[in-house]
Amino acid sequence: MTAGESSGSVVRRILLGSQLRRLRESRGITREAAGYSIRASESKISRMELGRVSFKARDVEDLLTLYGVSDGAERDSLLALAREANLAGWWHSFGDVLPGWFQTYVGLEGAASLIRIYEVQFVHGLLQTEAYAQAVISRGMPHATGAEVDRRVALRLERQKILVSERAPHFHAVLDEAALRRPYGDRDVMRGQLQHLIDVSERPNVTLQVMPFNFGGHAGESGAFTLLRFPESDLSDLVYLEQLTSALYLDKREEVGQYERVMGRLQQDCPTPTATRDVLRGLLQLI
Repeated sequence: MTAGESSGSVVRRILLGSQLRRLRESRGITREAAGYSIRASESKISRMELGRVSFKARDVEDLLTLYGVSDGAERDSLLALAREANLAGWWHSFGDVLPGWFQTYVGLEGAASLIRIYEVQFVHGLLQTEAYAQAVISRGMPHATGAEVDRRVALRLERQKILVSERAPHFHAVLDEAALRRPYGDRDVMRGQLQHLIDVSERPNVTLQVMPFNFGGHAGESGAFTLLRFPESDLSDLVYLEQLTSALYLDKREEVGQYERVMGRLQQDCPTPTATRDVLRGLLQLI
């Protein structure tokens, strides 16, 4: 299975969930009633509609019947979507080190056509060198074994392949200068990471900007976030907010709009991508 196919399964799961939600709401049926019809809880219906769980064909069939979907072609189409949505992604082989709540994001990341991020703590995972990733993961998980750290580094490097794939998304990263000045690893690790950022920023699908300290306060006061956009017109933009043991996904238009405006201001207030490379070269000389 290719990375594109496995990432697509996550998108199909979310598409199916959103279609089931629209059908339920159009019939005026509560989540509680829908859950009762498939011998499940209201929270299970909520997770299904958000695309956070796999779909059983019997559950989808029963829900379609409850929602009054009798057209054979429409039922077959939705059931086929359910089958495709259950395909395992490449990241499942990293299940020993990949939290369940992060698996959805990895699939969405791989399916996105545009990824915009703001990061303040460290260099974003898609832009990390192997040595820097090793240092970040070791610092963040001091009790992990060497083998566990290596597996997590391998997962991070596997994710980075999307930036050079045939269907590579456009990746627009805004890094706070703090992320570049905070040392992870020794001098050679940081020098290698800064040089890698200079090199990666030359790729046609990558736009990199740095928010310098001397700008002062700026629009990214709420902290790190990720904006995802997809080629499928039925799938709305998402905001991903990572927490220590879980993550939030925001898809309401007004909430996504607020983050898009913040990203727009960050991009406008930062030095241009060309000037950012000069900033990175200056930081490189200081190490």
